[in-house]
Amino acid sequence: MKKLYFLLAFMICIQISLFAQIDIAKIRTEGLNNSQVMDIAFNLTDASGPRLTNSPGYFKAANWAVNELKKWGLTHVALEPWGEFGKGWELEKSYIAMTAPYYRPLIGFPKTWTKGTSGLKSAELILIDATDSATLEAYRGKLKNKIIIVLKKDSIRPSFKPDAKRYTDEELEKMQQAKLPTADPANGRNRRNQMFGNRGTSFSSLLKAMATQEGALALLSTNTRGKDGTLFVSGGGGYAKDDAENITDLMIAYEDYMLMQRLLSKGIPVKIDLDVVTQFYTQNLMGHNVVAEIEGTDAALKSEIVMLGGHLDSWQGSVGATDNAAGAAVMMEAVRIIKTSGIQPRRTIRIALWDGEEQGLHGSRNYVKNHFADPATMQLKPEFEKVSAYYNLDNGTGKIRGIYLQGNDAARSIFTEWLKPFNDLGATTVTISNTGGTDHLAFDAVGIPGFQFIQDPIEYNTRTHHTNMDSYEHLLPEDLKQAATIIAAFVLNTANRDERIPRKPLPEPRGK
Repeated sequence: MKKLYFLLAFMICIQISLFAQIDIAKIRTEGLNNSQVMDIAFNLTDASGPRLTNSPGYFKAANWAVNELKKWGLTHVALEPWGEFGKGWELEKSYIAMTAPYYRPLIGFPKTWTKGTSGLKSAELILIDATDSATLEAYRGKLKNKIIIVLKKDSIRPSFKPDAKRYTDEELEKMQQAKLPTADPANGRNRRNQMFGNRGTSFSSLLKAMATQEGALALLSTNTRGKDGTLFVSGGGGYAKDDAENITDLMIAYEDYMLMQRLLSKGIPVKIDLDVVTQFYTQNLMGHNVVAEIEGTDAALKSEIVMLGGHLDSWQGSVGATDNAAGAAVMMEAVRIIKTSGIQPRRTIRIALWDGEEQGLHGSRNYVKNHFADPATMQLKPEFEKVSAYYNLDNGTGKIRGIYLQGNDAARSIFTEWLKPFNDLGATTVTISNTGGTDHLAFDAVGIPGFQFIQDPIEYNTRTHHTNMDSYEHLLPEDLKQAATIIAAFVLNTANRDERIPRKPLPEPRGK
């Protein structure tokens, strides 16, 4: 009897061991040779258009993703409300040109949540040389029916560095050797301020208020990053249900802006034709994430979950290819690889495509609050203990070179082993550092292991991030195939590991 007991125990151990093994060769074949990632990216970008939160483009992409995930056999597929976001917005028409002292079409794009012009308007351009409320007062009574630009005293210089780059071995080694950083709760906020600009500066608010009161037609703006016709264009108005429609506000190519400024500075009048049509959507103020699952098969572990995701929403200047259709497409491709491979996950795998990331991680933060814990109080919900890890992708089209540990050094040896089968694809680096600024922070904020992968920067910050150039053409197919393959393996390894991914100490409540 005792021999039979030990034989049965041995057989169970062997079954569990085989059950936990991951067929890397099968995953690599499916991900690298049979990839569908570019077709997924096409449907999320060109076929859907810009995916501003609560806009028709967002829902077109989200509903397509829901239907596709269902076709692949995922379960519990849903467009899940996370809470109130606010108004949707869509650009329906935009035309701007200089008509005097001669005709010149201008490169410009309206900012989000700004109103239209109510038809074609022809107006004089006025140059404002002011930096505060005192100097701005000199223009009171002069703004009615004018289009406003503010004097720029900076200038662009030729760049002798390429827009696109990959990490060098030396840079990756420096990441590998990084030390545990000192905790800085403001770090994420500071990075987002750098990304989006200081949209609520006092002078900007004063100018918009005066322009609206005086009956100005529109504001034009620019920045030195937007050279060579690239427009770094994002938010320009409030989206909360009670926010007033903001004055028509366009980002203009730096070269066009400075041309008009020089003319006005020399006393040569400038006239503009402007016709902008925008649409606000107020029928449904709720935000929605896309969620779906591959159900676990281990009776003891299938109630636990491994999550992967990236944000689906984008800004409006283009179709949001590198920010972040690339990440959303890779994550969808990763679950497709897993389903197609036939490898059974012990834990349940849950994919989430987030809403409202661009306005402050709204979709992921509210999902975490609704399902796991509120970082303000750290009152934990039952599902909190069921999460092993969350993996995120949101740094452009570049291939994966490793992973950020987010200060979780206990995961270093695990991830180092998991990267070894992909060292030949350039993925080698495990760094204690954190990239910040995207949806893994929502999970880390409540003590759930949340990770972002290291990606080659390519031309993300120089050319495509939040710009009118963020198009399908800037996606690199081979890089996205590599990323989806590695993430599929990471997710399966996490799902089939005996233990959950180690956690850092539980954070203290942040308060309201």
